[in-house]
Amino acid sequence: MQRRGRKKLPIYKIVAADSRYPRDGRFIEAIGQYKPLSVPAEIEIDAERALYWLGVGAQPSDTVRSLLSDQGIMLHFHLIRKGKSEEEIQQELETWRKEKGKNRAATLSKKQRRAERRKAEAAQAMTDEETKAKTEAGSTATQPAPAAEAAPAAEAAPAAEAAPAAEAAPATGEAASGEEAPAAEEEETPSDDKAE
Repeated sequence: MQRRGRKKLPIYKIVAADSRYPRDGRFIEAIGQYKPLSVPAEIEIDAERALYWLGVGAQPSDTVRSLLSDQGIMLHFHLIRKGKSEEEIQQELETWRKEKGKNRAATLSKKQRRAERRKAEAAQAMTDEETKAKTEAGSTATQPAPAAEAAPAAEAAPAAEAAPAAEAAPATGEAASGEEAPAAEEEETPSDDKAE
């Protein structure tokens, strides 16, 4: 496996290489790719080329062996070495894939469980918000109707009461100011008379 990608986001290239070469050095052929951080992990392997290299004596590393086993390539290679016919190999691979599918559905990684839990929580939050909005809409639809009818009547009554009072107030205010003005003049006149 050769590490590619970037910092904290590895992508591994599965290669056939001489064991004397460095990990990320020269290789003979690239036969697949592995992305461990995607959920679920993505594995792309050219099964035909992997079987060829296994057939000519290539020894996979432990990690590559587990990836090949996960894809069913090691089982295929084992059945070929046993001398099974192509039809028997295909039948056994089909039954193995069905079992693998059942097991994979039953066992999830932590990341997959966490992702499913977050989806479920988000869906629950959405349904809670929708029900809350519906109940609020239902309660506001029933309550505002009587309040809306009462509000115009209540607004009209104070306005009607305030209008005559406003008209009456300036009239009494004018009369009061008119009465006060002559009284003030009368008071001033006698003081003027006394001063003479």
